[in-house]
Amino acid sequence: MDLLRPVIRPYPWGTRTAIAELQGRPVPAPGPEAELWMGAHPSAPSALHRPPLTPAPPTPAPSTPSAPPVTLDAVIAGDPERELGAECAARFGGRLPFLLKVLSAEKALSIQVHPSRAQAEAGYAAENARGLAADDPARNYVDDWPKPELLYALTPFEVAAGLRTPADASALFRALEVDELEPLAAALADAVGEDALGAALASVLEWPEPRPLVASVVAACQRLAASDSPFADACAAAVRVAADHPGDVGVVTLLLMRHDVLQPGQAVFMPAGGLHAYLHGTGIELLANSDNVVRSGLTGKHIDVPELLRLLDPAVAVPVLSPRLLAPGLTTFDTPAPEFRLYLLDVAASLELPGTGPAVLLCLDGTCTLRAASGQELDLTQGDSCFIPFADAPLHATGPARLVQATPGPPPAQP
Repeated sequence: MDLLRPVIRPYPWGTRTAIAELQGRPVPAPGPEAELWMGAHPSAPSALHRPPLTPAPPTPAPSTPSAPPVTLDAVIAGDPERELGAECAARFGGRLPFLLKVLSAEKALSIQVHPSRAQAEAGYAAENARGLAADDPARNYVDDWPKPELLYALTPFEVAAGLRTPADASALFRALEVDELEPLAAALADAVGEDALGAALASVLEWPEPRPLVASVVAACQRLAASDSPFADACAAAVRVAADHPGDVGVVTLLLMRHDVLQPGQAVFMPAGGLHAYLHGTGIELLANSDNVVRSGLTGKHIDVPELLRLLDPAVAVPVLSPRLLAPGLTTFDTPAPEFRLYLLDVAASLELPGTGPAVLLCLDGTCTLRAASGQELDLTQGDSCFIPFADAPLHATGPARLVQATPGPPPAQP
């Protein structure tokens, strides 16, 4: 077991409070802190907190360079069967299959879609063949993995996730009373199936001069937000986002998407092909070990509308989930993602950790001691995270503490 040193991602949409508060640092932080990464993605692997076996000299010689930190990806690559277990190492090519994050959004994230495994492998190979550098900002595919993800709300968390039904989208567009949108509203009203949603989305994203349209839609949203319309909350969200992204046609795109506010304890699962944008709140995000994002708006990063439309699956359901009780103090969320499973642990006295490893744990509150069968112990307090290799399982935790635990999804059932 090793304590982790997570990586903070300072994206401009992040808050200056939530991650700093979790880690016990001064609030507000000097700048936005959007994501806290706990895992082994090659672009930002967590370092391991391993104190030296012998005390360091009080003042190192000026000519002696400091040793580079030991990172989780390197440790796993050095002995994947010990760290992951033979089954997990074989199933995922010697790679930790998941990435655990704390995500804290003050402003909206980009409107985006994630690829399936086959799409990611093909897209990554194609961009490599074109000679795009690994850090080229024009890349859509920074690795060859899919990126299904689960977002678990720690605070009320506002999302736009999945597309509305054609009838619902038509009703909203007509409620706006924006003349330019009437042809789309009529087409959606007469639609059978979800293909019309993809066509409407393409029409909006490819609008030839979007700024006048966005201005008209925002003015209409201000009117509906102040009314008793069933679309008032979604329109209010669009107005807030427009203030941060003036003239961005993504504001209109949001209205084609289902608007929801997750309550603490709820989660949303985002499969490949699902259009989504996280708007505001703090939560735990667990995803396949990938950073592949194809964007269409609300961002200063690379946008690729044709590729997003190619990946889009308008029929994808984006379910809001509640945790399933496994045992006293232990719940989980059921998803079809083979790369991950999220557990919630409320440790009152003693609790055996679920799964057979590997695992990443994050302490949300309280103090916890982990004990391995070997007798090794590790203490966690609020904001601490650790990596548990397969070889150290099974483990017991004593509290009181509240934790989240990430593990691989269960292996496929044998025929």
